[in-house]
Amino acid sequence: MHLVMILNALAVAWWLRSSWNQRQGNWSLRWQRSLFLFLFPPLLIFMTAIAVLFMGPQGQMGGMYTGSISYLLALIYLAFFAISCIKLAFQGWQSVESARNYPLVNVGDKQARMLQTGALFAGQIGFWQPELVVSQGLVQTLSPAHLESVLAHEQGHHHYRDTFWFFWLGWVRYCTAWLPNTEPLWEELLALRELRADGYAALQVDPLVLAESLLLVVSSSPVLSEICCAALGSSGADRLEQRVEALLAPPEAPPETQLQSWHGFLLAFLPLLTVIFHS
Repeated sequence: MHLVMILNALAVAWWLRSSWNQRQGNWSLRWQRSLFLFLFPPLLIFMTAIAVLFMGPQGQMGGMYTGSISYLLALIYLAFFAISCIKLAFQGWQSVESARNYPLVNVGDKQARMLQTGALFAGQIGFWQPELVVSQGLVQTLSPAHLESVLAHEQGHHHYRDTFWFFWLGWVRYCTAWLPNTEPLWEELLALRELRADGYAALQVDPLVLAESLLLVVSSSPVLSEICCAALGSSGADRLEQRVEALLAPPEAPPETQLQSWHGFLLAFLPLLTVIFHS
C-alpha cells in the first residue's frame, strides 16, 4: 500500500510539472504559478516519503499489508535530500567565506566587498544577511548614475532576501532535476526574481539608466557561483529583452506575495493524514 502511495505521488508530481508552459501574464500571476509548479510536486513527494517513514515497514493500511521496499525507498530519498542540503550549504558557506576575504570599501553610500577583477559584477552574497560584492571593473567603468542604479537593484535583492530563499529553491532544483521542466521553471523564477529587483530599483532611480547598466553588466561573463548569490546579470542574456522592456514600461512595484497564494501548498501535506489509517 505504501508503494501505491509513492507511485501516486510521483504520478501527480510528474503530471503537474508537465502541465507548465510559458504563459504570459503580469508579474504576480507568473510568480505564483511558477513557484507552485516548482515547489508543490517535490513537497508532495517529500511529505509522502515522511508519511511512509513514520508508518514504518510493518503493519496494515486499507486492509493491505505494507512491506519494507517502500520504507527503504522513502528512507533513501529523504537521506538524499538531507545530504544534498548539507552539500549545498557547505558550498554556500565557502562562497560567503571567500567573499569575506575581499577588502571592504565604500561604494556610494554603501559598504561593499571589492572583487579584484576587470569584469563587471555586482551581487549580494550570503544567506539571510548577505553582503554586497562589487568588482573593481564595475566601479571604474560605470558612471556614478549607472553605479547608483546597480546598487539600487542589489538593494532590491537584499530587501526580498533573494539569496536566502533561492538557496532553498536551488536545493529543490538539485534534488528534483529528474522531474520534467525543472530547468525551465528555475530559469523562469530567476528571471522573475530579477524583474522584481528591477522594479524595486526603478522606483528609486531612472529606469532608462538602469536598463543601460543592465546591458553593460549582462554582456560580462559571470565571475561567481549562483549558490547564495543574487547578481544583476544572473538571469542571463536570454531574458535581457524582457527585462529591458519591463524597465522601459511605466514603473510598477510588484505586489507582495499574499497569504492566500500559499493555501494550495497545504494539499501537499495530505499524505500525512494517511498515518491515521495505518495499523
